[in-house]
Amino acid sequence: MLEIRPNCECCDIDLPPNSTEAMICSFECTFCTRCVTDILANVCPNCGGGFMPRPIRPTIARRTGVSLAHKPASTIRVHTEYSIDELRDFASGIKHIRPEHR
Repeated sequence: MLEIRPNCECCDIDLPPNSTEAMICSFECTFCTRCVTDILANVCPNCGGGFMPRPIRPTIARRTGVSLAHKPASTIRVHTEYSIDELRDFASGIKHIRPEHR
């Protein structure tokens, strides 16, 4: 089950559970669409993979026990350890390779 992290690891903007601006990689590294596009060039700075929109967990349990109320989003904020320049440098080296071939 996804943690549904509460923020962009780069710019620290809030990304609530229902945000359509949240993007994740296969390890659930979480960034906003602006950082994924403008800084990361669709390259996860942690694993080198690509990003997809983060799914939105339902707020209403349409099946017993399966909703945001039953499985709440994380409140632990995560921040990248890399500078903006390091993020851009890393992405520039592999952004030309499609995510499925990285």
